[in-house]
Amino acid sequence: MERRAIELWYDPEGDFMEVIFDEKAGYFRETKDDRVMEKVDADGNVLGFSVMKVSSLKGKPFEVALA
Repeated sequence: MERRAIELWYDPEGDFMEVIFDEKAGYFRETKDDRVMEKVDADGNVLGFSVMKVSSLKGKPFEVALA
């Protein structure tokens, strides 16, 4: 099984983190948690996700199901 690199980007000023599993064309859509958006391709495959208000997560684990 081939391992792929995961890209992680964090913007402290915007308090925003993005994690990308696969560099393909796609779009972001909402999840059940308004802090998390998932990036999917045209077929609905998850390519990554973003988390807004990262600093609000200190000491507060949360769980979000991605498609």
